[in-house]
This record gives sequence, C-alpha cells and structure tokens, in this order.
Amino acid sequence: MKTRLMFDYAKTILENVSFDPKLFYKELEKAIHQMLPYDLDRLFKWVNGFVQEKPELYESLNLIDQ
Repeated sequence: MKTRLMFDYAKTILENVSFDPKLFYKELEKAIHQMLPYDLDRLFKWVNGFVQEKPELYESLNLIDQ
C-alpha cells in the first residue's frame, strides 16, 4: 500500500509542476531518490508517456535513461 501511495504522490506532484520544466526535473529527481525499484519502473513508464505531449519536459528523460 505504501508503495502505491508513493507512486501516486510523485505522479500528482509531477503533474502539478509540469508547467515549469526546471521544477519538473527537480521533483522527478527527488522522486527517483525516494522510491523503491518497482515503483521507479512504474514511474519511468508513466513519465515517458506523460512527456510525449509536453516536449518542453523531454530533458527530464535524461534522469531516467541513466
């Protein structure tokens, strides 16, 4: 249950800050450091889909390609 909450929380935060690419990058970086590997996989898949409609956020994909 806790892992689902962390994923949902991170997703909500990222959706709310997606208007600012720098803030999105910063929040994604924070989420990556706080989540378990299983949640990271789910988060990476979600981010990949989310940024497809927001080219200004493509730079954030560098965080998940590492």
